[in-house]
Amino acid sequence: MTVYVKGVVFEGVDFDDPNSWKLDAYVARGGYAALKKILQTGMTQDEIIAEMKASSLRGRGGAGFPTGLKWSFMPRNFPGQKYLVCNTDEGEPGTFKDLDIIVNNPHALIEGMIIGGFAMGITVGYNYIHGEVFEAYERFEAALEEARAAGFLGDNILGTDFCFQLHGHHGYGAYICGEETALLESLEGKKGQPRFKPPFPASFGLYGKPTTINNTETFASVPYIIREGGQKFLELGKPNNGGTKLFSISGHVNRPGNYEIPLGTPFSELLEMAGGMRGGKKLKAVIPGGSSAPVLPADIMMDCTMDYDSIAKAGSMLGSGAVIVMDETVCMVKALERLSYFYFEESCGQCTPCREGTGWLYRVVHRIEHGQGRPEDLDLLLSVGANIAGRTICALGDAAVMPVQGMLKHFRAEFEHHIEHKHCIVPGY
Repeated sequence: MTVYVKGVVFEGVDFDDPNSWKLDAYVARGGYAALKKILQTGMTQDEIIAEMKASSLRGRGGAGFPTGLKWSFMPRNFPGQKYLVCNTDEGEPGTFKDLDIIVNNPHALIEGMIIGGFAMGITVGYNYIHGEVFEAYERFEAALEEARAAGFLGDNILGTDFCFQLHGHHGYGAYICGEETALLESLEGKKGQPRFKPPFPASFGLYGKPTTINNTETFASVPYIIREGGQKFLELGKPNNGGTKLFSISGHVNRPGNYEIPLGTPFSELLEMAGGMRGGKKLKAVIPGGSSAPVLPADIMMDCTMDYDSIAKAGSMLGSGAVIVMDETVCMVKALERLSYFYFEESCGQCTPCREGTGWLYRVVHRIEHGQGRPEDLDLLLSVGANIAGRTICALGDAAVMPVQGMLKHFRAEFEHHIEHKHCIVPGY
């Protein structure tokens, strides 16, 4: 279920209309007006990037890096081929917003990528789509054909000298390919493993050429910014947190789904939009930014607003905007066991601290959950985590460690009860 509240990405989309994703419907609600504005008014690359910076749009894939600043890194006078890549490899547990964009409003993504190509002097783009959503890949391909047939994509777009080719690429279902350099390796037909950085993709990316990579939601926000202006987008949110954001809410709520709301909206309001707690149960904890974000207990989360800075100040991160809500019946040890198993399984194995450390984390939490824990295990978990974090090529190691650190910081007593009594403190476990 997708709920449009006051949004940008899903502006005007009729989710009850099975044809709302098509080109005619998109154009009717203002689609491709931003592209026409650029090409027909002579808007320059510098002016586009200035609007992007003014908007305070931050990367919607998890890192939250300022998009306009990233675009400015691209060497526009580079003599050879450059590439634009969209990361739709949505594998973070709890996240399902990018899939909704591809299915319900693919032309917003396409227009955003075309504008990005113009702004950075790029003529070829790829959209890497997660391997387990083939129907979404087919929907994107159909939208590409519509855009090409209408003259919005391809050679001499809208009768100008600007050319931009865009291709969909079906991934293989590996979580690690959501890491941007592993994605590039996979796109090149190689094993999806992260690269050492530097060099960064802006200087050495796809096929060794300068490359800019952004998330699906990031690109889909671009047409509104260019059409309405960066300042108007900024004012939808709050300083340093411009615009609206899609939040994927799952867990113990009455109406799970995607909610597009202004950044800075109180969490309490978002929880109310999602119908409140299921079955009238009490809120216990929230993972606010996907499974790799540290958990926050209810009292802290209820004081937060949904934006990058507020969540960071509370000790977690907004991440991809995947909000996992847990009620009072959840055993935090069992929850961590499941999360640790995921990262153990999804580690690509390239880095020894991650390959070996994620297995240690899972096995230690597993034995605590199954009544075989030892008092020293809690310090062991923190020690193993410290030997993983910051010692790997990519951030998967850190992603495996942060749930452990968050759980022990806020719910250590629950782990101690498991170890001492050989069972859970939560009734029913």
